[in-house]
Amino acid sequence: MRLRNNPKAYEIMNENSDFVVIEPENLKNNWKDIFDNDRPIYIEIGMGKGDFIFQNACNYPDINFIGIEKYPSVLAAAINKIKQKEKKVTNLRLMHYDAIELEKVFSENEVDKIFLNFSDPWPKSRHAKRRLTSNKFLDVYRKILVDDGVIEFKTDNRSLFEYSLISLNQYPMDLEYVSLDLHNSPENESNIMTEYERKFCTKGPIYKLVARYRKNG
Repeated sequence: MRLRNNPKAYEIMNENSDFVVIEPENLKNNWKDIFDNDRPIYIEIGMGKGDFIFQNACNYPDINFIGIEKYPSVLAAAINKIKQKEKKVTNLRLMHYDAIELEKVFSENEVDKIFLNFSDPWPKSRHAKRRLTSNKFLDVYRKILVDDGVIEFKTDNRSLFEYSLISLNQYPMDLEYVSLDLHNSPENESNIMTEYERKFCTKGPIYKLVARYRKNG
């Protein structure tokens, strides 16, 4: 998700350092310090305007959530939106970072779950390595996830979904859930939608998978 460039994006981040992590590399293997607890850590890569990660933080106060966004202007929009919420949460942090470098931010076995919601499909074959479910990124996820860590993935792009199933199958992972039409399945009752999802779910099916790394796999 991209927005028009916001020249004040970094200024907005710095002004909200109470819930925006400015230098996340300093917290590698020490995220418990910023949350002041050692509860499970769930991260969303490509958080957009933050609707999904904020609602999760509200619904699950015993889990620590980190929203990660590559584009500064998008993160700035999320910060402003979350600040306007009446409900305040203490188990949520945001940061500007590129997912391919997350090993600089998280140690091995430091993350319990990764959410990938409506990632850019990068439809051209020559751009496949940029997809967030390519081997290039899955190698990073495997290192930072706990041994039985989970990846949850949603998309409205059938080709990306099929590509992701193939990519995940190359790793020691068990597919715990696969849906070709999430919004017409019983599991949709507990589904938390992203802003993009609310806008486009009426135009076609939403695909979802949940995959878990096998312990010592």
